[in-house]
Amino acid sequence: MAVPKGKTSKAAKRKRRTHKKLMVPGMNACPNCGEFKLSHRVCSNCGHYNGEQVD
Repeated sequence: MAVPKGKTSKAAKRKRRTHKKLMVPGMNACPNCGEFKLSHRVCSNCGHYNGEQVD
């Protein structure tokens, strides 16, 4: 039967869990209107992408 060798300390447990978190998406300001938008996406506010109006 598998038995743990000893108690896992709080520090060791928290170090192991440092990568388990929510990530914020990379947001950039639109150069046309200044609203925040996702990178490499059309701005949902003004419809511009790469300096051009996209429909």
